[in-house]
Amino acid sequence: MSDISKNIAEKIVVAAEDKKARDVRVLDVEGISTVTDCFVICSANSDTQVKAIADNIEKELDKEGIKILHKEGYREGRWILMDYGTCVTHVFVEEEREFYNLERLWGTDQPVHEED
Repeated sequence: MSDISKNIAEKIVVAAEDKKARDVRVLDVEGISTVTDCFVICSANSDTQVKAIADNIEKELDKEGIKILHKEGYREGRWILMDYGTCVTHVFVEEEREFYNLERLWGTDQPVHEED
């Protein structure tokens, strides 16, 4: 994973954890995905918290001059995808995360960052 991707991922992790995101993981998918270098995946207790986490990520990265390229799922608030190019963030309510299980889907169980 490039230094740029690591830097963006670290900023996303901090912003997500500031809003009490749970089970925050950074997956290095460089060489697996042709679209991005890494995924940041995290969980929340409710739709409201999912939106709060996504809002904080967008706000904090915007302060650093890192603009979001695309965002999906905000209205429903069950799974918000945030595309920052080399780093894509997935903010889930727990049930959706368990159902889609992106960690298994992308065939990597070696997270770069894992909450203690």
